[in-house]
Amino acid sequence: MPITLLWAVDVYGRVYSLSTAGQRWERADDMLLELKRVTAGKGRCWGIGCDHHVYLNMMPSETPIRYREETYENQRWNPVDGFTDTLLPTDRWPWSDVMGMNPQQLHSFQLPSLSWEWEGDWYVDQSCGGEPSQTGGWEYAVDFPANFSPDKKWNSCVRRRRWIRYRRYIAQGTWEKIPLDNPRKPPLPLSDISCGGWEMSDQSGRYPYLWGVSQQGQVWFREGIHPRVPEGSSWEEVEVPKEVAQLSAGPGDLLWALLWDGNLLVRMGLSLDSPTGTSWVEVESPAKEVEALHVAVGVSVVWVVTKDYKVWFRRGVNSHNPCGSGWISIGGEMMMMVDVGLNDQVWAVGEDRGLYFRMGVTSSEPSGSGWIPVSAQWGKSKEVVQPRDNCEFSGQLTEASRGSVLSCTDSDSELYPPDPQNSTNDTPVPEAAAPSVVPLGGADSLTPPPEAEDAPVASQQDAPKPFIPASDSFINSLVSDRGKTSASQPTIAEMSQEEVEETPPAQILPTSGAAGHDVPWMNVDLEGAGAARSALATGPSLADGSAAATYALGTLETFQAVGEEDGPVWTWISGGGCDVDASSQISWLSPTGPLTSSLSLTPVQSAAWSGQQQQQQEHREEISKKPVERCNSVWVRKGVLRWWRDWKPQRWVDVGVALEQSTKCDGRKDSILFVYYTQYDEKKFLHVIIGEVTALVPQLRDCHHAFAVYTAQRTKERWPLVLAAQTEKDMNDWLCLLSDCCCECRGIAGPPSRQALWSTTSKGDIMVHEASFSLEAAANTLACDLMFWRQVPGHMRCVESNSLGLVWGIGWDGTAWVYSGPTPGDAVQTHQQTDVRSVHVYENQRWNPMTGYTDKGLPTDRPMWSDESGLKECTKGNTHPPSPQWSWVSEWAVDYNIPGGTDKEGWQFAADFPVTFHGHKTMKDFVRRRRWTRKCKITSRGPWQQVPPIPLSDISLMPCLAQSRMEHVPVWALSVKGDVLCRLGVSPQNPAGSSWLHVGTDQPFKSISIGGANQVWAIAKDGAVFYRGSVSPQNPAGECWYHIPSPPRQTLRQLSVGRTSVFAVDENSNLWYRQGLAPSYPQGSAWELISNNVTKVSVGPLDQVWIVADGVPGFPAETVGAVCHRLGVGPVQPKGQSWDYGIGGGWEHISVRGNAAEAPRAPHPPPAGPPRSPLPPRPPTHVNGDAVGV
Repeated sequence: MPITLLWAVDVYGRVYSLSTAGQRWERADDMLLELKRVTAGKGRCWGIGCDHHVYLNMMPSETPIRYREETYENQRWNPVDGFTDTLLPTDRWPWSDVMGMNPQQLHSFQLPSLSWEWEGDWYVDQSCGGEPSQTGGWEYAVDFPANFSPDKKWNSCVRRRRWIRYRRYIAQGTWEKIPLDNPRKPPLPLSDISCGGWEMSDQSGRYPYLWGVSQQGQVWFREGIHPRVPEGSSWEEVEVPKEVAQLSAGPGDLLWALLWDGNLLVRMGLSLDSPTGTSWVEVESPAKEVEALHVAVGVSVVWVVTKDYKVWFRRGVNSHNPCGSGWISIGGEMMMMVDVGLNDQVWAVGEDRGLYFRMGVTSSEPSGSGWIPVSAQWGKSKEVVQPRDNCEFSGQLTEASRGSVLSCTDSDSELYPPDPQNSTNDTPVPEAAAPSVVPLGGADSLTPPPEAEDAPVASQQDAPKPFIPASDSFINSLVSDRGKTSASQPTIAEMSQEEVEETPPAQILPTSGAAGHDVPWMNVDLEGAGAARSALATGPSLADGSAAATYALGTLETFQAVGEEDGPVWTWISGGGCDVDASSQISWLSPTGPLTSSLSLTPVQSAAWSGQQQQQQEHREEISKKPVERCNSVWVRKGVLRWWRDWKPQRWVDVGVALEQSTKCDGRKDSILFVYYTQYDEKKFLHVIIGEVTALVPQLRDCHHAFAVYTAQRTKERWPLVLAAQTEKDMNDWLCLLSDCCCECRGIAGPPSRQALWSTTSKGDIMVHEASFSLEAAANTLACDLMFWRQVPGHMRCVESNSLGLVWGIGWDGTAWVYSGPTPGDAVQTHQQTDVRSVHVYENQRWNPMTGYTDKGLPTDRPMWSDESGLKECTKGNTHPPSPQWSWVSEWAVDYNIPGGTDKEGWQFAADFPVTFHGHKTMKDFVRRRRWTRKCKITSRGPWQQVPPIPLSDISLMPCLAQSRMEHVPVWALSVKGDVLCRLGVSPQNPAGSSWLHVGTDQPFKSISIGGANQVWAIAKDGAVFYRGSVSPQNPAGECWYHIPSPPRQTLRQLSVGRTSVFAVDENSNLWYRQGLAPSYPQGSAWELISNNVTKVSVGPLDQVWIVADGVPGFPAETVGAVCHRLGVGPVQPKGQSWDYGIGGGWEHISVRGNAAEAPRAPHPPPAGPPRSPLPPRPPTHVNGDAVGV
């Protein structure tokens, strides 16, 4: 790592630098240099002097800074004299620039400042066009202007040659004044400057830009800064809507400004083509009641200090979003100013005038973790300049400094009780410079000694003329909003040089602040510091424990200047050129070690504190025992993904993404996902609040590892945010990260609860929603598009659950799986899970009299290679596995196992598309199709345990109420061959059960469901409906099957039985409700049509109805499969009233049979008087095999 410098300024305007390879502060060589503030960049540091001039310090380097001056000598040929400098009136000047527009005589070139020197005299460039020439450097042409060449021709009437002279910058390593603009008018005196822009986002390594703020609130931009012209050339004014007090430019394209009214301005449109930007956007102060005091920006961060010295961090800042999205309060030390340096590292000046560094700032955690002091050695001593003595670090982060010795609001009455003898104001005392007057904020400060009463008194007539400070320094701006002022302002006595030399140095005098008035910070005038050095206050010295005192200022010849005995009192810091990061090993930034001394203090403060050490020891020990709490922090994860653009033409776009999470003091977390893109060379962004995300679903888009981000609004619009990663690992990492943030924002932790809703997608992903009481509440039902779904590891075709925490699933290959945890308080138990499924495509043909069956169809026919519906073209070549996690394990082959049968070649025949196909050809069959199949396999790990050995096609667990207690839970299933099975020994302690019990049937079944009170319903493969009678805990298999008539002219394919209701879905996607169910007649009486457009139905233990819809009305392009909720279901209206469409696109199965969370009912008020007749006790009612009071 290269050696770089940290710059700082004390209250006297002295400039210091601290090397990353050193251990002590070094003062600038120019002892007369006094700067108000500095701003550092790579290899340079700018400053504003007390004379209102701008100064520049270029770091020494091995490569010299050289600038080439050039001018052209022009001549024209005439028949008498040949080529001469006598030109036509319409020609260019004899000496001009390359374009001939400006005259440039050799003697007109002057050095821009004393920082330059000539390397030699003018000489002729002997090369023409980069090649050596024998013509003495002359280039010939027909006329001005034309193309010049070194070859002289017969018609060459004009010629030119270039003269060159180099000048060298010789002021590297020293502070040099920037010359005023000439002939342009320079800006008004500047009050703030900031450099940045050397790392523009679209071109790295750019030279820095310099911005300035005048005392009248104008903003100026320094033009002409170049690697060979470090000083720049001129100032250009940038219009602002309001007066600006301070600004900060980042290394990239960020620029923020602080207004006089405490709000902030953000410069938009900064780029290489437009270095001054295009417009301003106003941003309010972090705290509405407190105005902003200082702003500092980096590459993608913004820090602000308000006038109560609290530090704030702006979240969501990026070159695409310069304004950010919100403020985060940063706890810890109270700061007076902050500065953002290289690598977005943060430096600060504390309220106690010490220098701090923000520890733990990284690209993933830009807010850092805490403040540590800059503890470097001072002067030639080995003492380190550190925070005050009452702040023990001991390797830990600092606590917030609530009471600073340098507080501006502490009154003298808090120092010691007012003494009537010392409260008179008719005894003026000559004092030193105002910065030496430091009010001490300790309640136990020692009282003035009695000798102070006999101090000599100077008459008003003999008093010197007071010095009136006129500085606009940083300290003055800090106290500009303070309402309290001292009763008598101390002045600087102007004394002769002889008196200065005769007076002993550092005499301590009492001040007039002992009258009980507040003593705020005085105006620190750097311009008058030279005069202050010659001023001296005389009088008897006080004891070491005096509460307030002043210093006599020494002369320039003294080795240590005023305030340097115990180290400087800092007022400004700039880390723009200090190359450190969170992993840097810097000796003066170590949070460990003997960091027990205080921040840089004046001798007055040290003397006052020496009397307080005994009393503060217990307080320090108490603070050191407190745990370090990291609150109000920001964590960021950045990356590069691809985004499926929302508008037409839709295509994949490379975008930058950033997930930003902030942690509040109370532990709450909120996150925002930013997507940054460029449209027509304009930087834009979109964001998604993680707390509003409802689902994260993996998708397959053009062989990309993609996933969709759903929100409530995007669910209504049916347009999720689709992002894709380069690899499967990157996609899984982002999915896990986003899912964790979603769960943290919603307070969801641990495994799915017993009341959770389970669902699967068409790609086999398992999704879970944590149900709440409001999900089925009649008064305030939770909308489906607001439901949050999270993914559970594993792959399933369908999942069924109940309220006892039992979850069973079936893979695409028929393998049965049982959820193995984790349960609350237990560790995660993962097992290897494999699944195999078949992917199908259909080959379609039409018959014609000439050639028979061919792949030449009618224009209105389906594609000759399509899916089962015929709406989408699917060929062998463009058909892929369901997701990138699946891989092919076989080749394409004809599938003969199709409902309806096939001929010996696998063809099915029909009269036309689309009608019912059959396996034999007739005279009326003009179309045919056959199905091609290919197997794919997936291997993963998840909390699922295999239940061998029978492959299943359907399964159902009996729904239970939340308060139910069952020794054995009935589980019914169907094998892939259609056999009915009953699982024995299933319980919460043994969710896999012990063995299968075969239940006899006359034909194979395809759907089965068990409801409340052991009601078992099933559908045979021919569509017949059956009810199993006499099922009970004592007889789990029942006795016989009762045939239930199907709906007229309809064939049912799936059903679900709830507590007291039965719903079924037919082959035409119609939903039916069974009427007339009663305990005395459980078979019901008739079927009633409820709705169409239904693929799957699930009825819960509270008779709630949820479905997977075939599509969403009004969105024909929506992928098949949308989760819907039936509204208005109740005891009076068991069929419900309407549908609430939720998240859609690719959902395969849903199970609400574990959601037994009933909304709490309001208690009925007790009757006013005693009941007229006592109610007899009611016997308990058996529900689901258990005795439950009703």
